[in-house]
Amino acid sequence: MLKRFALLLAALFTAPLLAQEPPPPVNPLPPPPPAVEYVAMETTLGTITVEIEVERAPVTAANFLRYVDEKRYDGTVFYRAMPLEWGEQPNGLIQAGTQYDPKRTLPPIKHEPTSETGVLHVKGALSMARFAPGTATGDFSIMLQEQPAMDADPASEDPEVRAGFAAFGKVVDGWDVVHAIHAAPTDPDKGEGWMKGQMIADPVKIIRMRRVAAPVSAPPAPPASTDMIGAEAPAAPPPTD
Repeated sequence: MLKRFALLLAALFTAPLLAQEPPPPVNPLPPPPPAVEYVAMETTLGTITVEIEVERAPVTAANFLRYVDEKRYDGTVFYRAMPLEWGEQPNGLIQAGTQYDPKRTLPPIKHEPTSETGVLHVKGALSMARFAPGTATGDFSIMLQEQPAMDADPASEDPEVRAGFAAFGKVVDGWDVVHAIHAAPTDPDKGEGWMKGQMIADPVKIIRMRRVAAPVSAPPAPPASTDMIGAEAPAAPPPTD
């Protein structure tokens, strides 16, 4: 009898506890953002500050930073501006770099497709200029607007589209300078093939590039204006000099 009574009391006291819902799981802390470095591009029209994806695009970022650290970009120029409305897809870019100068250019690097890095061709993205995948050296472009057609498409049967271009950073400050370079007059007789007319008549000199601390604040990218010059077409050959 006493044993039955004890079991009844135990059931009465434990039932409310069993009815309670388990405590909610503790939310884990969000992962830290990917590591980045910052570089200031000082030009004759002003300074552009860019964020370099050293963690997500390690090969391409390390190559770019080597050019910066060895001062190989000092004295080079922004030499190309592609129109925003060139072709059927969103376009618009400015291009700079060593232009295959043997005294400045390092060996080509391995291609890092956006499908692997996750660094996409958003507005302000930095992307390596190249011929075939794996031929990028010291020339790069800055996107004036989002250009998803430059991202890798692993499902494509076209090797160029499948590879895409290697984006490795983005502009975080100095958009007025980007647009000023993009608006620079081009020479209708300069350039070859489909790039004819995209060469800046008076190229904008890069005085120096240096690593810098993270900017305190970075204003958002202003909307692209259709009265400027510069762009990139997805179906055309890759952007090179």
